Amino acid sequence: VYKWFYFIYKLSYALGIIGYIIMMLTFLGFNFLFNQPPNVWMDCGFLLVFYGLYLGVLGRDVSEIVSDKMASHVGYYSPQGMPTRHLEDNVCAVCGNKLLVSEKEEGIIENTYKLSCNHVFHEFCIRGWCIVGKKQTCPYCKEKVDLKRMFCNPWEKPHLLYGKLLDWVRWLVAWQPLIFFIVQGINWMLGLE
Repeated sequence: VYKWFYFIYKLSYALGIIGYIIMMLTFLGFNFLFNQPPNVWMDCGFLLVFYGLYLGVLGRDVSEIVSDKMASHVGYYSPQGMPTRHLEDNVCAVCGNKLLVSEKEEGIIENTYKLSCNHVFHEFCIRGWCIVGKKQTCPYCKEKVDLKRMFCNPWEKPHLLYGKLLDWVRWLVAWQPLIFFIVQGINWMLGLE
């Protein structure tokens, strides 16, 4: 599940970047090399940015719902509080599968990651839980996850920033009617209609 939503997340990220590059190339006049009017390239770039953000927000919201359902059906996580099953030492609490390697050794298929609460997960599962599923707590004991320690590689920082951008866009769209109402009220009170 996380691999599928991670793919959608990467796709939306790529669409946004490609759209942004097309818009910047239009500002620099590269559209004239292909004998195209600037409005065509700007429209194309704007649509790619819009659909990238739209797919990112939609995929992120759906993945949050799916990750809650999936993890609560495995039994090591419950949105209300106490898990229904006891976590064994060699089991990932996100997916419920056995850990094939310890956190100190390199895995062939997948590595493991140990949180500060000493619970060990598949690296891809805990990254999906934190980035895609928007959870910043341990799936088993609910202790806060230190994302700065988890994503210490500078190449992974854009994923966190893009996730925050998607959350900001989602809240902006959700609160947009209230923002318009407040702005119109201020304009009406100041007589700036």
